[in-house]
Amino acid sequence: MKQPQSCAALQLDNQLCFALHSTSLLMTKAYKPMLQSIGLTYPQYLAMLVLWEGDGITVGDISARLLTDPGSLTPLLKRLEAEGFITRTRSSADERVVELRLTEHGRSLQQQAEQFPACILEASGLTLEQIGALKDQIVALRDQLQQSL
Repeated sequence: MKQPQSCAALQLDNQLCFALHSTSLLMTKAYKPMLQSIGLTYPQYLAMLVLWEGDGITVGDISARLLTDPGSLTPLLKRLEAEGFITRTRSSADERVVELRLTEHGRSLQQQAEQFPACILEASGLTLEQIGALKDQIVALRDQLQQSL
């Protein structure tokens, strides 16, 4: 049996997409024990980050910030509501709009989560400046890809 020819451009280790994907998986894994301590999953944590920045937003607002479909957020938001972290109410001005508000319990999680960035920084082995520069490069890449779609 003849081995297929390997094209360097198609080798897994040469793929930016795989470097980003595998790093994302490991980042989520690094967050997992911290998030378990406050009762959140990683996607729930991302939603809570948006709410901690500005309470009283709509599902559409949070969907835009997380670059995701509003319909895919509904189960996640229902779980956050069931856990007592947020409330979801229909807008009196437009029944199609769902407004999200933090509960006291949801607000209290923010204090516990404030230690997470320092823990991730330590686990990364990078300096704060290196992390900032890397994040800026990744955001620039994301923005460019978003414009190209």
